[in-house]
Amino acid sequence: MKQWLRTQGGWWLAWLVLTAVGAVWLARAQLAQVHDDFETDARIAHRLMSQQVVQYDAVLATLALLEPSTNADHPEQRLPSVYSSILRVQRRERDEAWPDEKQAGALAAAEARSRSQRRAELAALDLTHGRYQLVMGATPFSYALEIDLAGSVPWRDWPMDPQQSPVRLSLQRDGQQLVLQPGRPSAGGWHFSLTKALASPSQPFDLVAERDVGWGELPWRGIGGWAVAMALLLAGLWAAQRQRIARRRAEELLRLGQVARLNALGELSAGLAHELNQPLTAVLANAQAARRLLDDDPPDLATARDAMGQAVEQARRAAGVVGRLRRVIERPEAGGEVKPLVLQDVVRSAMHLLAPEFARHAITAQFDATAQAPVRVQAEAVALEQIVHNLLMNALQALDLVPAAERRLVVSVGRNGQEGVLTVTDNGRGIAPEALPRLFEPFFSTREGGLGLGLSLSETLASGMGGSLGAANATPRGARFTLLLPLVAPASSPERPS
Repeated sequence: MKQWLRTQGGWWLAWLVLTAVGAVWLARAQLAQVHDDFETDARIAHRLMSQQVVQYDAVLATLALLEPSTNADHPEQRLPSVYSSILRVQRRERDEAWPDEKQAGALAAAEARSRSQRRAELAALDLTHGRYQLVMGATPFSYALEIDLAGSVPWRDWPMDPQQSPVRLSLQRDGQQLVLQPGRPSAGGWHFSLTKALASPSQPFDLVAERDVGWGELPWRGIGGWAVAMALLLAGLWAAQRQRIARRRAEELLRLGQVARLNALGELSAGLAHELNQPLTAVLANAQAARRLLDDDPPDLATARDAMGQAVEQARRAAGVVGRLRRVIERPEAGGEVKPLVLQDVVRSAMHLLAPEFARHAITAQFDATAQAPVRVQAEAVALEQIVHNLLMNALQALDLVPAAERRLVVSVGRNGQEGVLTVTDNGRGIAPEALPRLFEPFFSTREGGLGLGLSLSETLASGMGGSLGAANATPRGARFTLLLPLVAPASSPERPS
């Protein structure tokens, strides 16, 4: 279960990381696009407003250059009919006062600055209501325009819908502001802003653009699609990995099965030879004795003598056939290379191969050797794998007779002197006292339909590697099998020169 959780946790973590990376990438791309659109719209609005206020400078400059009219109708008063944003035009002759008595002081001060700077200057400023006056000092007449700034916005060419656009635009000067479009403020998320002065030295209003991007404007559909795509990709990789692991497990089990069949066949031949040699030897001895006795009989018993001779020959022939059979299919010895092996690694490999069997029997094997040093033993790899495989399969079969909720299998690895110790303990029904002495005999089995060769073969393989295999009943119930193998001798350290 722990291994399963670690494996599944790794895949989930990979999905979360890939989803987070993709979400950040998509969100950054969306925010960059929103920022670019925001700046583009703000710069277009700045250019349009700059064109409008520059027109007022041009109007005043034109009035100052025109020949003064001698008529009493003042033709400059027709400007409001041409420019709807110009509310009123005032003209002052050199020795006269400004017609607007309330703003006369502000207009006079602005006229003085205009003559000094030789350009139009602001007089009365009321941005809250979108009004201001622009003064141009000239000879013989000075002019003042009262301008409706809100009416100066060219809405026909405006790049945004002033009612629906999320961008807030305002004109600001000296702590006053005129809101051109309200936008959509947001409490959380990201905030973009751009401040740029209009392109008129006489009317230096700051165009301030602001844009709030809330969490709801992120590309959640794209992020969701990315998460689904990553889930499908990792699911495909996970399925491919499981298929590859299953194929390797099947190949390994097939290899172990082939070795087990060869070893079992060798064990079977050895058992048959052992069981048949005794009766054949008795037949041979009895036939030889009968022939000697028949030699003393009357000559009419020659036929019997010949028959006994044939029996002797057939018995010898049968013994020879059994001997040849044993030599042909004799169990291969632990002929593989005996080399240092880490006992924990062999156990993990065997448990990995039998993972489907553990799941099918609803058994969680307890084995945790991460906290101890590796136990290195001298053994032949295939033989040791087959012993561990047989012990685990034997425990699984024993636990079939126990309710699923009570099944328990414990595998432990340790040291005992100069030997490595592998213990496999189950809480099955245990071993009957009368069966315990015969447990490792060939063809002896306590399971119905069993050949009785697995434990016998395992004990033979262990002995061939210089070890031993034992069995005992566990407390309070169950069986415990203990495999002992010689440890790898520690490397002798070179002597230090005196």
